[in-house]
Amino acid sequence: MAETATKAAYETGDVEDVELSRYRKPGNFWTTVVFVLTVLALALAVNEIFRLDFFVIVTGNVLVTQQYMYLILGTMLAMIFLVLPAHKAAPRDRVPLYDIAGFVVTLALTGYFTYFGRAINEEAWQEPILAPEHSGYAAIAFWALIMEAGRRGGGWPVFSICLVISLFPTFADQVPQVISGVPSTFIETASFHIYSQESVLGIPMQAFALLVFGFLLFGNALVYTGGGQFFINLAFALLGHVRGGPAKVAIFSSGLFGSMSGGPITNVLTTGALTIPAMKRIGVRAKTAAAIEACASTGGTMMPPIMGATAFVMADFLQVSYVDVALAALVPSLLYYIGLFMQIDAYAAQNNLQGLDRSELPRVRAVILDGWYYIFAFALLVFLLVVWWREAQAPFYATAVLLVVNQFNKNHRMTWVKFKTYLYSTGGLLAELGGLLAAVGLIVGALQATGMTGSITNILVNVAGDAPIVLLCMGALTSFVLGMGMTVTAAYIFLAIILAPALIKVGMDPMAVHMFVLYWGMLSFITPPVALAAFAASSIAKCQPMETGFEAMRIGTVIYFIPFFFVFNPALLLRGEPAEIAMVCTTALIGILFVSAGLQGWLIGVGSLGRGALGLLGRASLIIGGLTLAAPGGGMLGLGHTVLMAAALAIVAPGVLIAWKNRSVKGRAFS
Repeated sequence: MAETATKAAYETGDVEDVELSRYRKPGNFWTTVVFVLTVLALALAVNEIFRLDFFVIVTGNVLVTQQYMYLILGTMLAMIFLVLPAHKAAPRDRVPLYDIAGFVVTLALTGYFTYFGRAINEEAWQEPILAPEHSGYAAIAFWALIMEAGRRGGGWPVFSICLVISLFPTFADQVPQVISGVPSTFIETASFHIYSQESVLGIPMQAFALLVFGFLLFGNALVYTGGGQFFINLAFALLGHVRGGPAKVAIFSSGLFGSMSGGPITNVLTTGALTIPAMKRIGVRAKTAAAIEACASTGGTMMPPIMGATAFVMADFLQVSYVDVALAALVPSLLYYIGLFMQIDAYAAQNNLQGLDRSELPRVRAVILDGWYYIFAFALLVFLLVVWWREAQAPFYATAVLLVVNQFNKNHRMTWVKFKTYLYSTGGLLAELGGLLAAVGLIVGALQATGMTGSITNILVNVAGDAPIVLLCMGALTSFVLGMGMTVTAAYIFLAIILAPALIKVGMDPMAVHMFVLYWGMLSFITPPVALAAFAASSIAKCQPMETGFEAMRIGTVIYFIPFFFVFNPALLLRGEPAEIAMVCTTALIGILFVSAGLQGWLIGVGSLGRGALGLLGRASLIIGGLTLAAPGGGMLGLGHTVLMAAALAIVAPGVLIAWKNRSVKGRAFS
């Protein structure tokens, strides 16, 4: 039944519908235009990333990086006016005249910037005094188009924040002295934003044009060739029959699918459409089923090897390899998913929830024979990333292999119509993210132009005084609040400029700091009052959104502490001596198992903690003791591993004894 449901969902195009639901379906002509622009952007990216110098052959001139950036940015902005409606009431089956006007003006300005690309680069057009008069007007018009693209891609919160901060240089001398900066005229500000390589063409857009592009192409190819179906089928085949099977399937499949989609809500709406009904069928409460899916889908954003777009921007900020970021994210993401998995097993044991009958499930061998090439494409991607260190090129190779091999599978073979749909969807994803990153780049530029970055860092350090933990808590709260109103990527970029330098200045590890900001920006997806991933899951489970949000917050409790742990000791990010890394990872794993047991009131291998005051005491004992054990010694806490372990064992002992006293025989962990 699970296999049938899975196949039905994907064969009828539900995954594609989820991907395309945000975008217009404007008819054949405009769909073809988007298709052509996507192919053009792909050709530009391949030419630049593989250094093919195609333009030398065609025009006799080398396409300089700045010209490439303008072409990619202009293509993305032009597509936004075609694929993303201006507002909810805007037509979705055609392109209105005002969007056609935006499309045409964007292409015209793109041609302008590309034609003058060399002069912009060599003659410093970011200084209006050195540039022709028409350059200022072109910069203002492009600035306005970028703001509108940011609004469509990121919503009104992104638009409002970007508008105020991008205009900051024009009134930087009129604010209180503590946050004042070097002022500029309106024309100077516009020119700096558009012509310098520190604003719109800065780190966010560079990461997009040189790294993110290929990974989005690969992730979407997995979806449209049936990779999502394969991973869900594989999860059902491996785990569907065990205790609480469908819930464990949700964790396994959502982690894999979320890694390649990078979007918690998209992840919920695709995998959740299958896993949530299956969980409810075996007796999982509706709100718990929705919360499990929301937590599992949100965690995919930080799961290597692909993760979300934010990881690539982070690599650019830190000036490190993307592989370094992915490796650093590995242990925290595994700890989070192990914590979820053990909580689900404890919940299933406590409620005697059995798995699905094997006769209803796909066979592992049959699933792998049908989709072995998805695993091969994933393995090829990882090999190229880790062994050959071809970060920018790796996803293009993996995508090409995947698309070619897929054509030999009659069940998933792409038709020309489906291939056009795949490229249309990819174009929409690229345009949406490109417009958002261009708008957020204005924030980077404004702070660079006024010299405010260093001032804000000093202010935050002075406020925190000699207590780095205060600065960390301030950072967590700020990240969470921004995450409620902005996308994870936008919130991360803002805080990477404002907050991260202050945390690094007080002695914290740069990788740990940036990962901390990413985690806390992402937590808003499962934390009320917003909790968008939980609300999306509740719509499938047909339960109360806010109740689901609080349930997701409880089930995902571990994720609120993990960021503090790896800041306390970066060994959790695989940074340090092997012995230290082994010690910290081992204690963290055991500690999280105790925390999971305390949250569910069931110690796996022993039994229930019972109810009443004694049960609450046992739960508190395991949660507090588990957190103490998971907290890494030898770092910022100033306590050694031995001291923390001794304290943790003393704290968890009452909980273990209570569970032993109430021991049950409801089954082993994976019965």
